[in-house]
Parts: sequence; structure tokens; C-alpha cells
Amino acid sequence: MTTTTRTMGDTARSLIAGPTNYIDGKWEDGLGSTSLTSLDPATTATIREFPAASLDQTERAILAARRAFDQGPWPTLTPRERSGLLLELADVMERHAEDLVEVVVSEVGCPVRLARAMQVGMPIANVRWAADMALKGPQGGYEEALVPNWNAPASSSVLQRVPVGVIAGITGYNFPINSTIWKLAPGLAAGCTLVFKPSPRTPLSTMALIKLVEQVGLPPGVVNFVVGEADSGEMLTDHDAVDMVMFTGSLGVGRAIMRTAARTTKRVILELGGKSATILLPGADIPALVEPSIMRWARNSGQGCGATTRTLVPRAAYDEYAALAGDYVANLNIGDPWREETDLGPLIRAEQRDFVEGHLARALDRGATLIAGGGRPSGYAGYFMNAALVGGIDNSDEIAREELFGPVGTLLPYDTVDDALAIAHDSPFGLHAAVYGPPEEAYALAKRIRAGAVSINGGGYMRPEGPWGGFKMSGMGREMGDDGFREFFQVKHLQWPIR
Repeated sequence: MTTTTRTMGDTARSLIAGPTNYIDGKWEDGLGSTSLTSLDPATTATIREFPAASLDQTERAILAARRAFDQGPWPTLTPRERSGLLLELADVMERHAEDLVEVVVSEVGCPVRLARAMQVGMPIANVRWAADMALKGPQGGYEEALVPNWNAPASSSVLQRVPVGVIAGITGYNFPINSTIWKLAPGLAAGCTLVFKPSPRTPLSTMALIKLVEQVGLPPGVVNFVVGEADSGEMLTDHDAVDMVMFTGSLGVGRAIMRTAARTTKRVILELGGKSATILLPGADIPALVEPSIMRWARNSGQGCGATTRTLVPRAAYDEYAALAGDYVANLNIGDPWREETDLGPLIRAEQRDFVEGHLARALDRGATLIAGGGRPSGYAGYFMNAALVGGIDNSDEIAREELFGPVGTLLPYDTVDDALAIAHDSPFGLHAAVYGPPEEAYALAKRIRAGAVSINGGGYMRPEGPWGGFKMSGMGREMGDDGFREFFQVKHLQWPIR
């Protein structure tokens, strides 16, 4: 049985047709010995099957980026020229926005409303932001004169901020265009060259983006794209010609990247997920906050690094929240991602669903209670599961500590605000948090939370000016914002004597 009411149109299909690797300005079929398959997770149907890139192709992509940076015209373009090309890319993406949405819905299974807003709309805004940053430059500017030093010997100095060089971007499956744009757009704005390896689960979404990048007419080698296996990722991380690695994904792979990159001591920017907390303060409007607090962990079927999967409520409000959550979860619209009314689509693969369901089953076997949801919706061919809220657990339980990447939340009671803060901090991760309650109290608590981002009373749009990244095992470095843009630069100190 299928579950979709639509499929991709001809233009969208053209963006994922043909050779799958873009190296030095040309498209090539993969020459690897293994085959990769892109699936529609809502139907399990095959979208495309194609050979993986070989290690030789991966290395040629790296060397093309190296030549484009060292010898090509790209580093000599003015900030205004780079900004203009980025604005052109944003315009191209805008014209093809619905085509990108169609590819993402088909390959990621993301509901179409969410795909328009977060999977495609946000990346376009981020490209326009990067175009502005190319003009503005990093904090302190591309060149910054220091106050002369009049101590003997008297000298004058300039700080020069130069692009870091060749960047390897290894991206996640859940928000493939976002994950790429956060590296590509500011990297281009800074004057870097790039090589991308997408998740093998959603390569076509990134391929569609690269097809649009090609239309802008960047010099050959500035942007390269290889759909390879794990060995391609290891080469990108280890290769002497790569200056910086940017990775979005799991903690385990992030650790492996750090070990491999250590040989060349290259810069590493990692976003490794989290087990984030939502705290509802005493005095918070519980009935009004059930929906937003649940959607913070259920959206995109829980496949989001910043999902706040631990919901902390005052002990006196636990039963009220649980009862209301049961009603809300029971009425979530789960199914066909092409329908405008759909809230949750499928998980990405059968093994991912098995992983999430395994954690849920173990929690229930150990005495946890199923407050809401659970199980699979009937009549669907794809990798669907119902959202589930679990209670009767302690923060030390496995289900409260491991990132699941599925639509499973936990409900934890607390006695005092300090207790809530201690529970929120009792995690190896520190990517995101959310606080709801009286504004002054919520803001005061948010300032105490050790996480890379804190949303207060719903926050707002995930703005490009706001850096994203985490504390502790959630990674290192930042993407977007002034702090993220600064990652793409090295600083040189030029000084000379005053005679």
C-alpha cells in the first residue's frame, strides 16, 4: 500500500537526474564498486539507484577545490562580487523552491508544510544573509588596523582575516539542504572552496541544490560534490589538501572525525546533536503549552538535532500535563507527507524506526509508563510510527539520556526551579533548551542554562544571525551568525617598524 497523493514533477526530477557527482565543474557518474539507493520513506519505493563515488573521484574533487583556491580566480574576487553571486543563488533557489520542496518531501518524508518553511525557506534566507556577510566581512573586518605601539622598537600593525581555504562538508540526512547551505553559503562568502559529501540516505536533495549552484556560474572547482561511502568521508577528513572539516551528524562519527583530523591538525566544526530539555516553570499556562512543547520533539518525526525530548514540569502539574498530552498526541495527523494537514511523516529508514522502537520497548519493559501514543499507524507502507510520550522514568534512564532521532518524548517532574536546572544539565549534551513561563523568570533561567541556544516562550524564527552549535558533547564551533562566519577565516598579524 502506498501513502502518497503526489509525486515529483518533471522539473524536480530533472534536478536529480543524470550523473550524481560534481567535480571541477563537470558532472560524473560514480565509479565506485558499490551501489547506493535513494528511497521514498513514505512508500519504501526506490527513487534512484546509482553507483557510489570512488576514492579517486573523492580525491579529484578535493584537489579541484585546492586548485580553485590556490590558483583560480575565486579568492581574488571582491566581496561585492561574491555577494552578487550569492544573491543570484538565492534568486535561483527562490524560483525553484517548490521543486526543492518536492525532492525533500519525496526523499526525506518531511511533511510539505514543514518542508516549505524549514527545509527550503530557511536556506534561502540563509543564502541572502551570507551575501550580506560577504560585504560586511568577519568581526573586525577583512583588515583591521591596530593602534601603533610606541614602545621600542616602535611598530605599526594590521590584522588581516583571510579565508581558511578548502572546506570538506559532511552533512546529515534530516535537513539536507539546510545542513549544506550552513556550510556552503558562508564558506563562499568568505572566499573558501568546498567539497561536499551528503548523507547516503538523502543524497538527491543535496544534488538538487548543487544543480542550482551550477546555474550561478561559479569557477570550476569552487564547489564540488561526491556521493560516496564512509571511506570517502574518511578521505575528506584526513586529506592534506583539506583545511577544515564541517560535520553534522552523530556523536560516534564526530569522534571518529576528530581522531582522523588530528593527523593534520586541521580545524574541525562539529554539530553532534543533543538530548535537550523543555522546562515549564511554575505559573506556566499548561493547557496552552502542551502543543508547542510536544511539537518541539515531534516535529519532523523527531529527526532534529535540537529536539527538546525531555519535558520538565512542576510535580503538581504532572498529571494535568499528562492528560492533556494524551489528547493532543492522539489527534496528531500522521501519514502522507504531501497532504497540507499532515503533522508527522515517516522516519527515514526501517532500521531507524527499529532503533527508536527498541529504546521505547526497553523503557516500558523497565517500568516506564506510556502516557500518550505509541505503536504504528495502520495501513501505511512506509516507515511510520506514532508519536509517544513516556513517563514514570528517572533522568538516569536510557531513554532520557540517548538521542533517538524519533518522535519519542519523556516527561519528568521537578520540585524546584533549581531541581529543573540540575535535571536539564544532567546530560552529556548541551545543544538547545526551551523555557516557558513568566517572561522575567523564564529569561533569568535561560541565562543559567548551559546550552548553545535557548528558546524563551516559543522563541521565534531560527534566524541566520543567530549562531548554532552546542556545549559539551553536542560538538564544537558554530554555524551561522557572526560567530559562525568567523570560523571560515584565519587571522594574520602584519607588523612593521615606525621609523
